[in-house]
Amino acid sequence: MNAMTPEPVPVHCSEQPTAVVREQVALDALTEFFGRAFGTVAAEAHAQNVQLAGPPFALYRGMPAQTVDVEAGFPVAGTLSGTPAVAAGTLPEADAFEAVHVGSYETLTETYAALQDRIREAGKNPSATMWEFYLNGPSTEPDPSEWQTRVVWPVT
Repeated sequence: MNAMTPEPVPVHCSEQPTAVVREQVALDALTEFFGRAFGTVAAEAHAQNVQLAGPPFALYRGMPAQTVDVEAGFPVAGTLSGTPAVAAGTLPEADAFEAVHVGSYETLTETYAALQDRIREAGKNPSATMWEFYLNGPSTEPDPSEWQTRVVWPVT
């Protein structure tokens, strides 16, 4: 494992209410989708006086192919009333493995490979659903080598 690939660790995640935009998105349109989704969710949470309770995240259903079933938004404290644009959701309670990826999104596949290896070594199976918290990124850090993404992959 190189110095940039983090060591995955087992974690237990508690259920977390979220506010999200969910779409089927082409891989090359994810950046635009995230910008739109995070802005839409933040505005709706503000309008409903619901506090954001963590960094922006994306939850993926299934491994990305040409398109991916993805929801993007924020954990929230309290309950957001769904609208046509923004849905109330949850990150599920789960046993998982997580790793904090440092660097460009283009190298996230290395962190996912390390997570898969660690999950198999533990005698578990990776869930079809996983999520990423964007601890910092293009909007706050101009240097891609400094971006931090917390990847959480539940196990069965």
